[in-house]
Amino acid sequence: MEDFLAARTRVSPDAPALIFEGRIWTYTRLNREVAGVCARLAHAGVRRGDRVGVLLGNVPLYVVLIHALIRMRAVIVPHNLRLKPVELGDQVYRAEVAWLVHAPERGDSVQGMLAGDRLISAEELSGSDFDREGAWEGRPIDPADDWGLLFTSGTTGTPRGAVISLAAMHAGAVASAFRLGTLPDDRWLLVMPLYHIGGLAIVFRCCLYGTAVVLQDGFDPEAVWSALARDRVSLVSVVPTMLRRLMAQAPDRKPPDALRLALVGGAAAPEELVVEAIGQGWPLALTYGLTEAVSQVATATTQSVRRKPGSVGRPLMGTRVRIGAPGACEFPRFDFPPGEPGEIYVAGPSLMRGYLGESPIEGWLATGDIGFLDADGDLAVLQRRTDLIVSGGENVYPAEVERVLASHAGIREACVVGIEDDEWGQRPAAVVVRRDPALTAAEIDVYLRQRMAGYKLPGRILFVDELPCTPSGKVCRPDVIGILARDQGA
Repeated sequence: MEDFLAARTRVSPDAPALIFEGRIWTYTRLNREVAGVCARLAHAGVRRGDRVGVLLGNVPLYVVLIHALIRMRAVIVPHNLRLKPVELGDQVYRAEVAWLVHAPERGDSVQGMLAGDRLISAEELSGSDFDREGAWEGRPIDPADDWGLLFTSGTTGTPRGAVISLAAMHAGAVASAFRLGTLPDDRWLLVMPLYHIGGLAIVFRCCLYGTAVVLQDGFDPEAVWSALARDRVSLVSVVPTMLRRLMAQAPDRKPPDALRLALVGGAAAPEELVVEAIGQGWPLALTYGLTEAVSQVATATTQSVRRKPGSVGRPLMGTRVRIGAPGACEFPRFDFPPGEPGEIYVAGPSLMRGYLGESPIEGWLATGDIGFLDADGDLAVLQRRTDLIVSGGENVYPAEVERVLASHAGIREACVVGIEDDEWGQRPAAVVVRRDPALTAAEIDVYLRQRMAGYKLPGRILFVDELPCTPSGKVCRPDVIGILARDQGA
């Protein structure tokens, strides 16, 4: 079949495809720039099946690269900009990344991760005139191809690479359109990072729908309000923290009438926030999803949100959700009655192939998230992945932070948990048993900052003589949370 962007360009050559800082790319212009980048990458040596890492912010080139790598039948590996070099290097190694496209200012930090000619600065891909003969203005693709490898916090304590096919992305886009609808003049404001599935999915979907992406480089409440008014935005995707900041920025301001949907996901939205946002005029659509299912699993429409503020609605078309006994197993028990909480299991055509280096997913994926289905078949999510901390939409797995803490010579053991935070939803906090009684929280913070992304750092560090344990000898995380709560109230 013809690649999606080329097909869309033939149908909608003059329609806006991308808007960034006042500049507009039509589908014709975007297709021409994609062809130029394809030609440059091919000249560098990128071939079908190569895994290409991308370390960029939300800039137009990232959008171009997403389409270019599909056309070249290469595999995109997006990297979180907030990773420290050691974390990034680990991902590059484990994913067997063949090429790494990076922002110019990251050139020094990526040296040595790959051979020099395999590190491609964004500056080398500028310009659209490299494909002078139009050889790359469209190519056949195969939906069975791998589309991307995205690292996500799984249930093992180590970020795992989710291998996603082009067919899964297509299925997710179609299912989303059936639930949310799509209009010819839709404009989707993209403030989510493009290294997250939430941002990548918007680029992919808008191309299929023939609508426009309004791209912003990061989230800024005033910039979002300006875009809503100036760019006739009709859809926007945010995490609860972003929604709360938008409301605080302009408490007496209602969103423009052009905004038909504000998708809220990435973390559980508190019911009081939902009710307040509805009162302020936000057309909310609460959504539950995960990288492994290409962003959306279930989404509640605006009408459903008003009726059930705590629900994320029914599964999307083709997606199946069941509630079972916690713990991944080959034959999970699915006899939980409506309203009884259990682990959320997902199946359907938008599911990933499997995790990098592991067996393919066959049938049901155990998400690790806890929730229930009500009598109407609507899903309520009570807790995202057991022990997983979701801070401002970023996943933080406690075991990863605990391993780095344990590597400090002055620390005997540590437990990291998520504590409630009005702004971020959750924040990591650590309870630490010291070897060195002189060790301070400030010294630990400096140690962690040299080794981990900022969003993973504990906002609080509390020292104790020993960690509370269960009868089986495991650290009792609820008791750790209780210790932090009592200390906070002291």
